Amino acid sequence: MSVRHVEVVCTGNICRSPIGEVVLRAKLAEAGIDDVVVTSSGTGGWHSGDPMDPRAAAALARHGYDGSAHRAQEFRSYWFGERDLVLAMDSGHLSTLVRRAGAEGAVPIDLFAETDVPDPYYGDDTNFDEVLTQIEKAADLWITRLR
Repeated sequence: MSVRHVEVVCTGNICRSPIGEVVLRAKLAEAGIDDVVVTSSGTGGWHSGDPMDPRAAAALARHGYDGSAHRAQEFRSYWFGERDLVLAMDSGHLSTLVRRAGAEGAVPIDLFAETDVPDPYYGDDTNFDEVLTQIEKAADLWITRLR
């Protein structure tokens, strides 16, 4: 069995993409899909090595997920050759990733959700809960596609 690797990307890898990683990983496990590895990263490395934003971790915990193991990392262009799918949290991340992929853009790069997932960083707990709900709905669609 070949393992597929999905990368979820946002800006700093402390809010949206770690939520996406944790939720997608949990939903894959729940669906019995065990040939997909999910990791996340940011387009920039400002937070490399840091845990996710405490508000993101709290939103995950309120919904029954555990994000405590997360540590932020920056997306590396050579990963395009090591990933089977790259999911961007908004159209700005998508543009950045497509530009970085260049001519070697053989790996599919797509939006995580049908519409941009808004950055909750400057918001409050309600914004994090709304983002998590949007990510859960989008993750359900990815489960169908990855099955």
